[in-house]
Amino acid sequence: MNQAVLILIKPDGLKKSLTGNILTRLSETKLEIVAAKIARVSKELAEEHYKHLKDKPFFGEIIKYLQGELHDRKKVMALVYWGEDAIKKCRELAGATNPEEAESTSIRGSYGRITTSGVYENVIHVSSNEFEAEREIKLWFAPGEIIVDLYSTKDLVQKEIAIKVWD
Repeated sequence: MNQAVLILIKPDGLKKSLTGNILTRLSETKLEIVAAKIARVSKELAEEHYKHLKDKPFFGEIIKYLQGELHDRKKVMALVYWGEDAIKKCRELAGATNPEEAESTSIRGSYGRITTSGVYENVIHVSSNEFEAEREIKLWFAPGEIIVDLYSTKDLVQKEIAIKVWD
């Protein structure tokens, strides 16, 4: 069954120049990349992304982490992979959330670490299930940024919208 999955290469992955290594590993899945961008992460976006962790004691720290405040890289690479069993394939390659519990051959096992303050710097996010994948993809991407029609959309006509264009 074809699925979509959100992948985020987190600020620590970008700072360590691991983008190429991570994309190479993800290419083993034989899935198609249907959306990709570099994105600045606002506090609101980070909080919405991790809202399921809101009551955890490390919530504030994980928000700063995703925003790039801990690595002087205030951006992530966001990707949508699409294809058969995309979530399972990508999660297996990523490895366990805790880098110390991840297989050494996984992305997190190879490149992740736990900081002295206890934050899991695990370089990559992978949606956990189809419900979360849809929620996260809609949070990070507009329908026009994805080259396949993943979810139902509607046309909205707006007038007098200011947009930034090249001079």
